[in-house]
Amino acid sequence: MKVLVIGSGGREHALAWRLSQATRVSKIYVAPGNGGTATDSRFHGIDITDPVALREWAAKEKIALTVVGPEAPLAAGVVDEFRAHNMRIFGPTQAAAQLESSKAFSKAFMKRHKIPTADYEAFTDAAAAHAYIDAKGAPIVVKADGLAAGKGVVVAVTVAEAHEAVDFMLLDNKFGVSHNDGGARVVIEEFLQGEEASFIVMCDGKNVTALATSQDHKRLLDGDQGPNTGGMGAYSPAPVVTAEVHARAMREIILPTIRGMEKDGIPYTGFLYAGLMIDGKGQVKTLEFNCRMGDPETQPIMMRLKSDLFEVFWHATDGTLDTVDLEWDRRVALGVVMAAHGYPLAPRKGDRVDGIPAEAPDAVVFHAGTTLDAGALQTSGGRVLCVTVLADNVKLAQQRAYEVAARIRFDGAQYRKDIGFRALPGRDAGH
Repeated sequence: MKVLVIGSGGREHALAWRLSQATRVSKIYVAPGNGGTATDSRFHGIDITDPVALREWAAKEKIALTVVGPEAPLAAGVVDEFRAHNMRIFGPTQAAAQLESSKAFSKAFMKRHKIPTADYEAFTDAAAAHAYIDAKGAPIVVKADGLAAGKGVVVAVTVAEAHEAVDFMLLDNKFGVSHNDGGARVVIEEFLQGEEASFIVMCDGKNVTALATSQDHKRLLDGDQGPNTGGMGAYSPAPVVTAEVHARAMREIILPTIRGMEKDGIPYTGFLYAGLMIDGKGQVKTLEFNCRMGDPETQPIMMRLKSDLFEVFWHATDGTLDTVDLEWDRRVALGVVMAAHGYPLAPRKGDRVDGIPAEAPDAVVFHAGTTLDAGALQTSGGRVLCVTVLADNVKLAQQRAYEVAARIRFDGAQYRKDIGFRALPGRDAGH
């Protein structure tokens, strides 16, 4: 069986890597892939991104299964295109992907279906947004309505920061947001207290299978300081997601979302990522939905998955996820993101990358923002690599990950030194 993975990031590298261990898979294509997939004989890069051209190529190559990684092809309707030609693809339709591609759609959906989330208002007019901020005060959260590669959220600690974020998003578009129909729009919502976790499930339209729990680190600097990023590292499992929190998230958020989408005539298939805010009493609220796996959460989750991922996707595209029981490695997986100089606002490209060690049973370096140029590996994006390891506990996983990261060199490399700190014994995990 030939498989196609659409995307170029660390998430797609990790999915392709796990799929390469499946018994029925003969060849894996990645479109377009990155420097890591280009230097690995298990993968074949395809330089096509247009949904129609991809579908035509996949039909010609007799691709048995296609898996979509990032948000942009989903929002562009790649799933609809493949399905219209009876081709097997895992991901949500363009209409279902609005749960991520439009914050305003997502918030209105949650309100309608009584899914716990922060109170909010949506604005296209900057003056009205500024007046709302002045009335509400800070801290307050400002979100761009369209896709912004994980950077369109500002948690404003001061009113001035919130005003600046509104101007950035509505007037200047400094975050490079892909606006939805109707132009620039922001969603302004109440600030929620608690600890964040990533809750990722697979859906086949009716049935839901939860993946291993995970938690990522959004801030650039140690101790959760500095600007928000797309994620500087992650680990799995996440102790904050207790059995009780897990059951509550499924009962109050995930299942009502799947039932609500079905009721609205938009059945949901694909990965669904709920960003949870868990308060001191174990109550959960939805911060946001993503219609894909998280990045960097995918890397540790794929390290821990022992089940044959191809067979899981086959069931998911057959509507038989209820027959799947996922098997997980009992160890902790931890991933440290190595980012480019200037990330997140102005990442530098073109720095040579050296010293990446060979894959080991307990350590894999997944590529995200890399490219091959004349045979040399170079940085090509903000988050360059994710050093991902397995170990018996968080402390050992940290030691192993930082041991590997220390051997990798590129000018201006920056990475946090405390990934997983919330899961260390004796640490206050925000409760």
